[in-house]
Amino acid sequence: MPRLPGNSALVDAAGRVLHSLREINFLSPVERERFYVDILPPRLFAYLGISPQNLCGADGLRRIKVIAPEGIGIARIEVKAHPADTDTAFFLELADTHYGQMELSFCIIADPEAPRYYVDKDAAGRDNCFTTLGRNIPEELRAMEAGLFPNQTRRGLHLFGEFFPIFERFVDSLGMEMIVAEPLTYDNAIRYEKYGFDYITGKRLMLEIDQEFRRGGILFGRLDGSNPFRMPGAERTVRGRSWAIHDGIMDEPWDEVRIYKTVGEHAGIDTFPDRNNEGGHP
Repeated sequence: MPRLPGNSALVDAAGRVLHSLREINFLSPVERERFYVDILPPRLFAYLGISPQNLCGADGLRRIKVIAPEGIGIARIEVKAHPADTDTAFFLELADTHYGQMELSFCIIADPEAPRYYVDKDAAGRDNCFTTLGRNIPEELRAMEAGLFPNQTRRGLHLFGEFFPIFERFVDSLGMEMIVAEPLTYDNAIRYEKYGFDYITGKRLMLEIDQEFRRGGILFGRLDGSNPFRMPGAERTVRGRSWAIHDGIMDEPWDEVRIYKTVGEHAGIDTFPDRNNEGGHP
């Protein structure tokens, strides 16, 4: 049963109550697509000039692609400003877990009109798989100077705050009680805290990071200006800390951080309570 006030169970055209992505994916392509498109924030349609009815732009070409294989509990939604674009403006990947939870695997929202920084490519233009295959330092410096966070290729559209309540109601309508995720960067973890997430693993690490970036701490001492990612003062902002961590300032890698949110509840976690305001950023 849904937990959120005024919410109702997700029901297909035949009147059957749905409990998972896998069950949605057994529906007809048209019906399953409509359920997934309904997750998208309305302002995204307006910004990109997409019709909510036919999912096309003014030129009549489709802008939204839903990948939801029958019999598998995963779904991917891709929204582009133009079908020929390489990058998406909105990318969402979801999965059922073995424990009846919803995994928010990826959510990327980027302004297609903003400058592009190739932090996701190596010098030869090949995908570096979130820097696991090497970093593009010149592009990272450009991105950092432009106010972006690690792994951001373009500035965002500031739509996550509109998207997440819709998504939470979708999860609730399936009768699921928990959303799980894996933040890929420090700033992602802080951002998820704002939306009510707590830690399955990694809370100790987050608290240690906050402690060690304070005056007298090990990480504070390593902000010695030895490179642009480790400048004094970076400890005061989420962005500054995140770039320093991305640069390898810690003794251990950023890994094994898992988070969860109970539907309808806010955990009240804040592992960086006195951070400087960054103009709408976490």
